[in-house]
Amino acid sequence: MRKCIGGVMTAALWASIVQADSINTLGGSQAIQLASAGVAISIRPVLRPSAKEYRVSTEGNARFQAWLGALRERASEQGISASTLDSSLAGLTYDKDVIRRDRNQAEFSKPIWEYLDSAASDTRIRNGRVGLERHRDALTRIEAKYGVEKEVVTAIWGLETSFGTFRGSDHTIRSLATLAFDARRAQFFETQLIAALQIIQAGDVSPRNMMGSWAGAMGHTQFMPTSFLDHAVDFDGDGRRDIWSDDPTDALASAAAYLAQHGWTKGQPWGVEVTLPKGFDYSTARRDHTLMPSQWAARGVVAANGTQISDHGQAAILLPAGGQGVALMIFDNFKVIEKYNGADAYVIGIGHLSDRLAGRGSFQTEWPRGDRVLSFTEKKELQSRLTEAGFDTQGVDGRTGPNTVKAVRAYQLAQGLLPDGYASLNLLEALR
Repeated sequence: MRKCIGGVMTAALWASIVQADSINTLGGSQAIQLASAGVAISIRPVLRPSAKEYRVSTEGNARFQAWLGALRERASEQGISASTLDSSLAGLTYDKDVIRRDRNQAEFSKPIWEYLDSAASDTRIRNGRVGLERHRDALTRIEAKYGVEKEVVTAIWGLETSFGTFRGSDHTIRSLATLAFDARRAQFFETQLIAALQIIQAGDVSPRNMMGSWAGAMGHTQFMPTSFLDHAVDFDGDGRRDIWSDDPTDALASAAAYLAQHGWTKGQPWGVEVTLPKGFDYSTARRDHTLMPSQWAARGVVAANGTQISDHGQAAILLPAGGQGVALMIFDNFKVIEKYNGADAYVIGIGHLSDRLAGRGSFQTEWPRGDRVLSFTEKKELQSRLTEAGFDTQGVDGRTGPNTVKAVRAYQLAQGLLPDGYASLNLLEALR
């Protein structure tokens, strides 16, 4: 679960949805990763700068086995028993398909409205209501203990694994060992591998039943091993923190515990759709500018249904598709969901699906469906051109983070454009 993004890497890093915007590289250079892991460079495969097909030679397989031998020593030094290592690593082979999937993540992102069409589709809402009813007793007890609304927990379950129907079919130890051996993010994935071995040693799951996504996210709620160690709970009292079985109780409780431990406030919205008044100062629509809802109301900002929003806490205005799309007033609970997965589209998807499960309606404002989101390469070009024009994005990485949004807004102000901070194709064409 993100964290790729904080603590939990979700659904194989949500690679096909947010790609470069939401994927953390989770490490520095290869040399730093190798040195920090204490592994000799000679037993790692060489990273090819681009490889649509990644093949491992006989020599590469031999190096993988040699690396496993060195790993056993490092794991043993960290308290992993010989019996755990034997049961988990015996017969382990390199999975070139994992590397192929890691290398071939798509370049283009889906626009948020297409993602939400799936995240809160009629089918997902219907299935979510079935899941809510089927597990109502457990979810009610989970909500009472952790203070996280049952609809929010169910929404996470729905977006992560379609309510348990797609939990992943890859063997976690094999996937993590392959990714740890590979040079690209070796240090991060070796840490995850050691954590997975600790989970097995604790008796929560057997090596054979530890299944998940190709990137190591596990179970109904797609916890990465380190997040499992930090947040998973044995809610049903059977002595195991079991997020893999057909019974989702422990997984749902673990997701609630995760949110609670990151500061979830029961009764506070994640966000509310709002209407912005004519003449609204779009330069104030940014994450670091917060007011109480009553203060926003004094500026003419009200809920999309025309009512004033209660003072649930400090809130910011978010424009996920710029000034032409849905406007949201977001609260601290938005930041808590971000700890699960840091992509705005994911957070809005969780929030909106949970609202629909609770009986609230869909967004009232239309999305700019005629727009096309920028590709990873185009985002890098945008950052380069902004910086060259005197609006420094503090790096060219293909991610529209706060520095890029700030630079976009500054450029828009200088050009007399609507300063919504939205990195659009029209903006890039203007810079060209």
